[in-house]
Amino acid sequence: MEQAIEKIAEQIIRVAEKYQASDIHLLLRKDDGIIRFRIDGQLILYQLITKETYQRLLSYFKFLASMDIGEKRKPQGGALSIHTHRQRLQLRLSTLPSHTDESLVIRIHPQHKQVPLSQLSLFPNVPKKLASFLEYSQGLFIFTGATGSGKSTTLYSLLQEERALYQNVITLEDPIEQRHDHLIQVQVNEKAGITFEAGLKSILRHDPDIILIGEIRDAQTAKIAVQAALTGHTVLATLHTKDTLGAIYRLIELGISLVDLEQVLRAVVSQRLVKVTCPFCQQSCKVYCNRRKRLAVYEILQDEHLEKGLQEANGAKVTHTFPSLENQLRKGYALGYLSAEDVEEGIR
Repeated sequence: MEQAIEKIAEQIIRVAEKYQASDIHLLLRKDDGIIRFRIDGQLILYQLITKETYQRLLSYFKFLASMDIGEKRKPQGGALSIHTHRQRLQLRLSTLPSHTDESLVIRIHPQHKQVPLSQLSLFPNVPKKLASFLEYSQGLFIFTGATGSGKSTTLYSLLQEERALYQNVITLEDPIEQRHDHLIQVQVNEKAGITFEAGLKSILRHDPDIILIGEIRDAQTAKIAVQAALTGHTVLATLHTKDTLGAIYRLIELGISLVDLEQVLRAVVSQRLVKVTCPFCQQSCKVYCNRRKRLAVYEILQDEHLEKGLQEANGAKVTHTFPSLENQLRKGYALGYLSAEDVEEGIR
């Protein structure tokens, strides 16, 4: 039975990889267990299994990720790296107790493929704008968007640009989603005393050119990020806000003064992933279609638009228009790349 569970687990991972799933969801219901894949943002049913098989699968995955198999009352997290015949995968596991039993979500991070910056955007002029960020010798660049909007992919692709390959790039992440040989990647480990705050202080003593902060989560991290940018470093960081203007207000809430923001903030980027009309499937793609079905739409606040955004945050009445996400989405619809439904979903 143990070998059978191992084969079932391998099959689940293999099929999820084949269909480019971002997550695997395991949930125990009253009479059975259900396995679903998140593909292009949607949960797709993969398989129904017996309750006994569900329990064995759950224990097996927890064992592989060095989680406490006997602990079912508390949420747990773990990670493991596996090799398939195609590539190496980094898996991040999360359990959550429920009224039936524990549920399990496995986030899949492929390690071998990194989509070039030129292939990420719906519009071809955007990658050059993003790559221009690396030409600055110092400054703070904020990337915003919902969970799963592709912020990490954009940042990793940006750091694959030729200019970044000849600089000392240090990242501080929780967790490290993709491993790259040319980066110094630091994993946040609070038990070992490596918090975002402590890690950033140590990184600044390691002669960095570019610093990537996985997420600005608190006032202290925001303060150190700004200090790093003020002292001659290029700082890339993510922040959870709805749009680019919201990032400015969020930084102010975290205690960063407008004076400092005017000094260090170079650009704010907000992004959404949108489904692109497939020329083969037309409209909605079938699950087995292997063409790239989602691309990113970007809202970039930079130069005079950023200046006016900062003035607005300071209470001034300014009138300015810039290519907002809504404008970009409607442009995609007008050009026939997006459906009206996808545009409305992206605006919400």
